[in-house]
Amino acid sequence: MKIKFCGAAQSVTGSCHLVQFNGGNILIDCGMRQGADAKALANEDFPFDPKEITALLITHAHIDHTGLVPLLAKRGFKGPIFSTSATAKLCEIMLADSAHIQEQDAEEQSRKNLRAGKPPVEPLYGIADAEAAQKQFKPIPYDKKFEVCPGVKARFTDVGHLLGSAAIEVWVTEDENTARLAFSGDIGRDDRPIINDPDSVEDADYLIMESTYGDRNHSASTDEEKETEFAAVLRAGIARGGNIVIPSFAVGRTQELLYYIKRALIEKTVPGLERVPVFLDSPLGIKATKIYESCTADYYDAEAREMFKEGELFEFPTLNYSQTAEESKQINTLKGCNIIISSSGMCDAGRIRHHLKHNLYRADSTIVFAGYQAVGTLGRLLVDGVKKVKLFGEQIIVNANIVKIEGFSGHAGKDELLEWVGKIPQKPSRIFLVHGEKNVIHGFAASLRSLGYSDVVVPELFEEFDLATGVIRREPVVELHRQAEKAVVSVESLLGRLARLMQVAASAHGEGAERLAEDLDALLQKWD
Repeated sequence: MKIKFCGAAQSVTGSCHLVQFNGGNILIDCGMRQGADAKALANEDFPFDPKEITALLITHAHIDHTGLVPLLAKRGFKGPIFSTSATAKLCEIMLADSAHIQEQDAEEQSRKNLRAGKPPVEPLYGIADAEAAQKQFKPIPYDKKFEVCPGVKARFTDVGHLLGSAAIEVWVTEDENTARLAFSGDIGRDDRPIINDPDSVEDADYLIMESTYGDRNHSASTDEEKETEFAAVLRAGIARGGNIVIPSFAVGRTQELLYYIKRALIEKTVPGLERVPVFLDSPLGIKATKIYESCTADYYDAEAREMFKEGELFEFPTLNYSQTAEESKQINTLKGCNIIISSSGMCDAGRIRHHLKHNLYRADSTIVFAGYQAVGTLGRLLVDGVKKVKLFGEQIIVNANIVKIEGFSGHAGKDELLEWVGKIPQKPSRIFLVHGEKNVIHGFAASLRSLGYSDVVVPELFEEFDLATGVIRREPVVELHRQAEKAVVSVESLLGRLARLMQVAASAHGEGAERLAEDLDALLQKWD
């Protein structure tokens, strides 16, 4: 019996783990590499033959765990895809959205190639591929042990990261010996709105565990503290008189924000909120909200279920859905105070950039960030205090009030991760750590060893472990990946320094400083 780490090994995205045994091959997750991970290693090729995969099990719907499922099916995978019902529903809209982006990007690149005398490019996969893959999903409830294929059984456990998210326990029987593997997926946090607190797995010989935030803890915000802070931000924004613009991830974060707004309306904690129109300007966010509303009984926590008895969890009289581009544009013609929730969460694409163009220069506007902003993104520049930004070729001065709310992360912090693994009654024989930046993952490994977990392994990409003999096999491509990774790290470091220099230049005064900021901005866009 072997396990091969085909993604998220000493990197954050691209979750994909291959378990090989006498009776076949099963995959846990089939995620897309994103950001720097995709620059180091492209998504096009699998380190296995998709036709030889017996079954796929999915921890949750985020694209870095599911984004290559349509490509897997396109390349010949015909087996069942097991997930919770909520994950299957979210994958239907998220994979279709991802396919639409693949098709758009390929069409744009093909137009550029045509002008340059180069051949057109094909999308990684298309909407038809996403729709075909969706037919292979087989929803399974939490806590039910089921047969994956002969010799393999599995069970999903709620880990409170996203609607339908799960840790997956897998029992593999080979030559009359049964090994129990547990895949944590992404572990959530206690005391979050709507969904349940994370549960741990019952037992594991081998634990494959995430470590995204293995080097730090989040602010100690409880659900009540976050709600109070958000209400205070809304009160201040309404008092300023302008729009309140909230960049938000379409799935998960958007629904939390709508939930808090509805609670503020019910409890009357924000005077005047009942007169402020709220616009959800995200087609994907609208679809995701409808799915959240359809999953009450099996996935909500007690507080959300109680609130649901009084009516729809996210609906309220002032909520407006903006489906079309024209409806989105109309929002920016409205006077007074409006709350605008729009994608993307880090402001690197999507409709939110148009809303920022129309609101950043206004001193009466408020821009609210309720999540982590990665280095190099527009969101990070704004949070760090940049005074000017360029949007759609136009320099925009930043006069709006920029506010960051802590505590909205859906990922467990270091102590929460240690608490989760500590709840497993018997220490796993071996822990494999995945999903983390290299320095973070090695630091978390040291933390586990200090607590008595003696066998903690940090696998490299494409490393294969024989669980019976302990033999490790590395493919030649691993060394190529190391070299590519070093190159990407160097470029990322340079881009980060340029972004900081641009921020300083944009904050300075005078014609020379402005020209320098514009030149740096152009260089960043060209190199990125």
